[in-house]
Order: sequence, then structure tokens, then C-alpha cells
Amino acid sequence: MGSSDTMSYKYIFSSLLKHSSKKDDLFLSNYSEIPSANLPCFFSGSLSNPYIVARCLIALSNVVKARFTLSPAELEALKDPIVTVGDERMRFEGFSGCAGVYARVDVIEEGKKDAFVASGTTNVDFNQEMITALAKITKKSNFTLSVGSKEIELSTQNENVVEKKVPLPTRWVKGLTTVQHYLSQSRVVATLNRIEAIGLFRSIPKGRVKNDYYLIKRANKYLFSPMSQNDSIVIGGIDRLHLLAPLLPLVTQVKIFAQEDNQSITIQLYFEQVIYSFTLSRDPWRGFSGEGVLLDELMEDIDEDIVSKMNNFSHANQAFSPTLLPIRIGKDEKDTAKLTAKLSAMGLLGYDLDKAQYFYRQLPFKTSRIATLNPRLKGAKKLLENNQVKIVSNEKSRVEARVAGSGVEHLVVIQYSNAKCTCQWYSKYQGQRGDCKHVLAVREIIRS
Repeated sequence: MGSSDTMSYKYIFSSLLKHSSKKDDLFLSNYSEIPSANLPCFFSGSLSNPYIVARCLIALSNVVKARFTLSPAELEALKDPIVTVGDERMRFEGFSGCAGVYARVDVIEEGKKDAFVASGTTNVDFNQEMITALAKITKKSNFTLSVGSKEIELSTQNENVVEKKVPLPTRWVKGLTTVQHYLSQSRVVATLNRIEAIGLFRSIPKGRVKNDYYLIKRANKYLFSPMSQNDSIVIGGIDRLHLLAPLLPLVTQVKIFAQEDNQSITIQLYFEQVIYSFTLSRDPWRGFSGEGVLLDELMEDIDEDIVSKMNNFSHANQAFSPTLLPIRIGKDEKDTAKLTAKLSAMGLLGYDLDKAQYFYRQLPFKTSRIATLNPRLKGAKKLLENNQVKIVSNEKSRVEARVAGSGVEHLVVIQYSNAKCTCQWYSKYQGQRGDCKHVLAVREIIRS
């Protein structure tokens, strides 16, 4: 991969789990482009259910290491989860190498009332030594979790301290945009107890599955079937659900959420003080990073001052309230919906399915990077810079334009909110993976 496909992150030392006769201490090494206020750490304290947290973090690491469409030569050896700390909870997030599977571990209860020192988001080092150590945690174990900069002070206590460079794939940044949008459009379609969930997952065929499967209900029992029926939920690449198998015997409840246009499905596993979310893209070859459903929101640059004000007034994991935006950043109410969409498109907002609301995420890199990550976005801006877009007609509900292409001129028609183009991208995806660069350019002209 080229340098534009990764962001190089340097860790001060490797994450580690230190054993002792009384307790185990887990220290997560972190890196962020955004300088902190020199606080000792984001979180330091014991956990109420360390065994479940350890098992969920191992399951998350299995997602991060998984690949469903890429060859070993195309996939970096290991990626590192993003952890967000604040509002009395921690969230660990990660994507599979192909970005078609998104997983998140929400630790709801902190264990110590004064454990949360600050809020923030960082990319953490998840090395194999730490995963192996987590696997040794038993139901009787107890460990202290430290996230942030405090572990740097303790690094000298470990003789295996190293300096490690790890790439943060830009597809993760792009994937955060799409997956939160799909989650906000999802609804509960099934709720199961442990026995029902184990029975459901037994209906998944072994090995790689090429055809679509469907979640159906037959005789008051849910199962996955190769045959659809009324109100069934389609699942592409169902074999990806095998990654959840180790956690099923430990759950108290399972909920299944489906996106309204069948573009994703989410399985949420519930434990005591912990929720594990697992979201699949529509097809195994479709990574969330390539969907581009919110690209139009990124065409217009967002004021860096607004992002700065959001960082000052909002805390990581804090519930995001659009109604408070005009008060907090001094914008008119008419701009609220537009700004909310932009913040979501930048990955600055995550989505909580149970609460049906967004939460604020402080990304560990400069937001100026985001607008340069998508080829279609860059292509649209280049079309505008070169004056290659000509508006033929602009009526109240219909716009027609001609856009220069490679040796050909494309026709773009936008009627109300629906857009069509004569290019190959639209012909292939019919708008299901976001607008092509030609439509994006036209939308920007008629908006200005």
C-alpha cells in the first residue's frame, strides 16, 4: 500500500499485562496526533467483570486480524483498536482488514467511582503478547486497567519495553463514517436469550458461504436459512458470524438489528456491564470504507473553529444533542441539521443503538485529514477546480448537467433528492454506495 493508505503511529512502548500475586495490571500504549492537556491518563481503575472484558477484547482482536476478501500480501499483519474513554464508560472499536466487519466493546460500568480522570480517544497497541496474557484471565482474576499517558510512567518496570510503529489504515477512518450512519438507520428485529442464540448460530453452515442467507422465524424459533420468506432479513457472508461463537455461552441476551435498506446487520451481545456489537456489511467484499453514503456532506469544508469549540464543550462518549448545537457553538438553528450530518460524516459522532442517539468521539488524528481520504471526493473537487461541470437546466425540482469525463461527457440528472449519472460507477451501483464524483460536483454547484 502507498503512504496515503496508512497513518504512521509511534508507540512509546508495547501494551502489556503484568501479573502479580494480588492482581493483574493491564497497560495500553497509545498514540495521538492531538496533544492532550498533559493529564496523567484517561482511565485507571479496576473492572467489575474482568473475565468478560478480557474475552470481549480477545474477540475484538480476532475481528481486527480477520480478512474476508484480501490476500495475506494485501493485509498488514495487525491493526490496532480505537479506544474512547469518557462519560463513565469505555468503548473499544475496530474493523476487519477488509473493513467489512465492525466490532465494538462497550464497558458500561467503571468499577471505581474515581477511575475516570479525563475523556478522550486514542489508537492503542494491541500486540500478541497482550492478547495472550488476556487469555489467561479467569473468572477469579482481577486486574486494573490503565488507558492514556499514565502507563508511560510505568513502562520502565517492564524489561521488554520497545518502540513500535503501527499503521492506522485510512479505511478505518472512512469506515467509521458509514457504519455509524447505517447504525442510526437500524431497528431491532429479534431479541433472544442465551439458549435461543446458541440454537440460532448452530444453523450457520461451516466453512465459507458464497450465497446469501436470511434470518427467518419459523414456529416461534429464529434460524438462518438459505431461503427467504416475508419479512426475512438478508445476510451476506454469514460465515463471518463464526467470530462470535466463543462469546455465545457467556451472554445474557442477544439483539439483532437490521439497517432499513438491508445494507448492514448488527448483532449485539449483552453481558453484565459489557456490550459487544458486531456489524456486517451487506456483502463480504464490500467494506464500509468504500460506501461513501455521506460524501456529499464532506464536499463543503467544515470550519476548524467549530470543531475546536465542539472539542471544548463536548466530552468523549457524551450523548450528542443536536438541539444544543446553536447554544454551544453560536450557529443558527437552521444550520444544526447540516452541521450534525457533517460531524457524523467526519467520524466525530458514533451511534448507540440501545439509546438511539449519537455520542461524541474525539478522533486521535487531525480532522483536516478526513476530506482528503476519498477518491470520489477528491475527483469531484478537481472537476470543479477545472470548470468541467456545465449546468444545462436548473428548475425547482429538477437539475440537468453535463460533466466532462475521460474522453466522454456524462449526463447528470438530479430530481428532488434522487440523482442519476451515465458513468460506470452509477451503472454498477445505482447509487447504493453513495454518489459518483460527477453527481457530487453538480450538487456542490447548485448548493452554492
